[in-house]
Amino acid sequence: MLLPFVKMHGLGNDFVVLDGVRHSLDLTRAQLRRLADRHFGVGCDQVLLVEPATRPGVDFRYRIFNADGGEVEQCGNGARCFVRFVHEQGLSTRREIRVETISGVIVPRLEDDGSITVDMGQPVFAAQRIPFISESDDLLQPLQLADEEIWITAVGMGNPHAVQLVDDVDSAPVERQGPIIESHSRFPLRVNAGFMEVRGRQGIRLRVHERGVGETLACGTGACAAVVAGIARGLLDSPVRVDTRGGELRVAWAGKDAPVLMTGPAATVFKGEIEL
Repeated sequence: MLLPFVKMHGLGNDFVVLDGVRHSLDLTRAQLRRLADRHFGVGCDQVLLVEPATRPGVDFRYRIFNADGGEVEQCGNGARCFVRFVHEQGLSTRREIRVETISGVIVPRLEDDGSITVDMGQPVFAAQRIPFISESDDLLQPLQLADEEIWITAVGMGNPHAVQLVDDVDSAPVERQGPIIESHSRFPLRVNAGFMEVRGRQGIRLRVHERGVGETLACGTGACAAVVAGIARGLLDSPVRVDTRGGELRVAWAGKDAPVLMTGPAATVFKGEIEL
């Protein structure tokens, strides 16, 4: 099968984007892993599949597959690339579109300056809904990692996140702790591990180990989760600048019952075809 694709990225978090609107696609996990493979395929952190909507009131369906071939609920940087893709491919002319995902409807909007704002919905702190095994919904929770204990804030942003505060994000133990946190038994669906350095009331630096991928240059939902955790703990004021290794995001959250708004860039790298 000769498969057309578009390679895109949001702050270095890169994607292979597929048009499932004009082409009927049902890829196996092995084919998805092949696409994501940086040596034998195209190479990406996630494969994004754009499909027709399956219910009224939305414009498209959005499916996300990590590099290991597993389907996940949400991807913030991917949502921005989604908007750029449907415009460049002539699938929509709307500046604001409603998109269904496994975790619910998101609303990305193309801004006048070319950036894209995504309404990521309301954050979740209830442990059972994240899901996170805990006897309480406390903002700060101890997490035992072999012979060390860390303190995290568990947040659901359509997908699960564990955010911990670090003094210096450059020297944070992302490579060592990230895989352990990702597969921790208290997170039944695994988890994205965020390492946040606070740089004043409206700025943070962030690194994220994403489940099924490893560390990425940026993580949109991870940025939202970190900002929400910081505001909820009284460490930050909205809006917040998030500096990732791939660039800058802006995240705003007005507090309880309000949606999280994330703004940042999305870019097309190249187009091609691959034989699967």
